[in-house]
Amino acid sequence: MPKTSARLLALLSLLQARRDWPGALLAERLDISPRTVRRDVDRLRELGYPILAIKGPDGGYRLDAGSELPPLLFDDEQAVALAIALQGAARSGAGIEEAAARALHTVRQVMPARLRHRIDTFQVTAADAVRPETRVDSGVLMTLSAAVHAREVLRFDYRRRTGERDPGPARRVEPHHLVTWGGRWYLVAWDLDRGDWRTFRADRITPRVPAAGPRFTPRALPGGDAAAFVAGRFRGAGGPGDWPCRGEVILGLPAAEVSRFAGEALVEELGPDRCRVVLGSWSWPGLAAALGRFDADIEVVGPPELRDAFARLARRYAAAAAGPGVGPEVSGPPTPAGPRRGTRAAAGP
Repeated sequence: MPKTSARLLALLSLLQARRDWPGALLAERLDISPRTVRRDVDRLRELGYPILAIKGPDGGYRLDAGSELPPLLFDDEQAVALAIALQGAARSGAGIEEAAARALHTVRQVMPARLRHRIDTFQVTAADAVRPETRVDSGVLMTLSAAVHAREVLRFDYRRRTGERDPGPARRVEPHHLVTWGGRWYLVAWDLDRGDWRTFRADRITPRVPAAGPRFTPRALPGGDAAAFVAGRFRGAGGPGDWPCRGEVILGLPAAEVSRFAGEALVEELGPDRCRVVLGSWSWPGLAAALGRFDADIEVVGPPELRDAFARLARRYAAAAAGPGVGPEVSGPPTPAGPRRGTRAAAGP
């Protein structure tokens, strides 16, 4: 029979592996008697593990949730996954960076050398790290998440870009999703006072006390995908998935070569060395520049705003190639920067 301490750890590992364990099966797996299983369960309870007895023909045990967090056991894959997740927590902007670092130190200390080496060789560089001014207090995130889960109306004050609070009463919304985008946290919600869907930066939200209001029946989110909804709002369009400027060209490159670097563009093969590309952007010059990076002959299908943007960029590039002191030849009307947010660009030539 294994020593008591080793036996307790083995029993705890089994209880964590599945929800319910018949007592006879535990005794068989540990190669001990049912009476010893009962004594070991009592010892684990004394150490703070909330183990419930299950009534029934076979009887059994279940590791339940308690008021405090007892020590846990992880297998190798779980330990490595936990350490990697903690390393990425510094980029979350959720106000848990210091706690994540302490937790990672704790996990690393008790890891076997073979696992510690794997963790030490895994280093993440946060190219899109959250800026200090956009970090969100973890308590605010927990409040927002709880309201989303409970489907309760949320009341909060909202700060403008200048840092000033919006005038007037508190915002009242039906919270639906928490989404991360571009290193920031956003709340997607139905604004009760404005009668429309809104996205709110979580770092500008200050929940009222009390924050939660009455329960609500969730509305259908346009498009059904919260991430796509937020992305659509940032593209400046009235509906998810649209860009304020969208154009069509024919490139002198194979479709297979273009599609690898075209992102969200629609790429259609027209021949061995030609393809049709439909792409969107924030502005017409930005769209022209994005298409020009393919270093191929370009035939503009439309709309006219895209053709004008190519002409303006051509003049600028020609001036840049001529060297200092030679300004661009400005002729023709200025290229529009694109329709205002919420409007649609022309769909064709």
